[in-house]
Amino acid sequence: MTALGAACFLSLTAPLPAGAQGLGLTAYKQAVAETLDDDSIASFYRGRDFAPLWTGPDAASTARRAALIEALQKAPLHGLPARRYDVPGLMRAMQRVEGERARGELEVRLSRAFIDFANDLQSGALEPRRVDSGIKREAPRRDSETLLRMLAGGDARAAMQQLAPRTPEYARLMRAKLMLERDVARGGWGEPIRTGAIEPGESGDAVVRLRDRLIAMHYLKPTLSASYDEPMQDAVATFQEDHGLKVDGVAGSSTLSAINVSARDRLKSVIVAMERERWMNLPDGLGKRHIKVNLTDFHAQIIDDGKVTFRTRSVVGHQDPDRRTPEFSDEMDHMVINPSWYVPRSIVVNEYLPLLRRNPGAVSHLLITDSQGRRVNRARGFSQYSASSFPFSMRQPPGPKNALGQVKFMFPNKYNIYLHDTPSKHLFDRQQRTYSHGCVRLSDPKDFAYALLARQTDDPQGFFQSRLRTGSESRVNLDKPVPVHLIYRTAYTTPKGQVQFRDDIYGRDARIWNALEAAGVALLPVQS
Repeated sequence: MTALGAACFLSLTAPLPAGAQGLGLTAYKQAVAETLDDDSIASFYRGRDFAPLWTGPDAASTARRAALIEALQKAPLHGLPARRYDVPGLMRAMQRVEGERARGELEVRLSRAFIDFANDLQSGALEPRRVDSGIKREAPRRDSETLLRMLAGGDARAAMQQLAPRTPEYARLMRAKLMLERDVARGGWGEPIRTGAIEPGESGDAVVRLRDRLIAMHYLKPTLSASYDEPMQDAVATFQEDHGLKVDGVAGSSTLSAINVSARDRLKSVIVAMERERWMNLPDGLGKRHIKVNLTDFHAQIIDDGKVTFRTRSVVGHQDPDRRTPEFSDEMDHMVINPSWYVPRSIVVNEYLPLLRRNPGAVSHLLITDSQGRRVNRARGFSQYSASSFPFSMRQPPGPKNALGQVKFMFPNKYNIYLHDTPSKHLFDRQQRTYSHGCVRLSDPKDFAYALLARQTDDPQGFFQSRLRTGSESRVNLDKPVPVHLIYRTAYTTPKGQVQFRDDIYGRDARIWNALEAAGVALLPVQS
């Protein structure tokens, strides 16, 4: 056993050194009081008259120390930065503590380590908004006093195990992480396949490399076949389905590009997904019924009691920085049937004003109104206005060609983002659907409306169609608001545990990984 290993053993299984007994001494309390700079932690200690949680001579304190160190040592299992918690430093401090003041300082240090770890594991190691401006989330931090009371009131090891998100998704991501780490440790999935395309019926070296890589990736059972046969075609089709590609069983350029992504890069995506799941670890959950839009998957879902009850394709914001759809959560409280489109100011001045300056009759499908809502005479022209001085608003009345289609779904937010119909139905046939100015367009908006209205009317379709036939703008409130979560996952799982991967369309996950790596998250080394 190393010197540090011996120190660890003694610190966790025995009372702290004899010179540090006598817990009622003022030096201990004074050290705790002076060292604390967190009001919530200070409140916890004041409430127990500064009695120790970690450094007492009793069995409960010993158990807490052991549980804490054990949990901190397992931080890498969760993709957390272990160096942040300085386990070796804590162990040395526990071995060497002498005197009541040192005991008080150690007491606070252990509590801080626990709070830091608990916050990271429950709510994420990063502050979302600091990583990317398009992530409009706050990490759902728990109160420090509550966390310490939880630990003080029961079995320490059980309390530590309760910290991680208790969602099926988080558990499945952890399993995926372990499997990918095993593959990475074994050297990965082999060399990339350097060819343009491989089709069923072919044979040769490229087919063998494809075969070997599919076997290494667990998509194909071990075989010696050197031809692109039916089992290989089925394996490619399954891979395509898991990666959001066109499912045809042909290893074309897009499919080979995805197949060539390394095990290490896929592992990074899973670790980022675990961090993102911690950001969504809300105290009250996502809602028994909620709407989830995964921007990278280009689908919107209604989820009831953990099961997907409705799913439709979506179009999301373009990759241009000012058009990307942000990530946030809010509550949908109404829909508008036969909506008008109130053109956002950015589109008015950046896209339409240049057209109007050249031709006052341009974009004739839009009404131009002044501050009083009066229609502006286009004949006067607009050449005298700049983007900063243009005083008018623009609106498209309800109709079959309205940019919002026949219905929009509102969860009022300061980003002016909502879900809506669209007349541009052809875009839903494309694999990558990044064409909007930021809002989310739905392929089946009427069916989406029926699913929402079914909770408050016996005939949702008849109710919707009767409002639609009027041709007039009509607001319909939802009896019970529905939480909406706009998320961004390049790695996620199915209920059966199969991992799905999608492209990092806005580069956000790459930035999250870089931030995690800078904080100390590291991949396991490849075995030589």
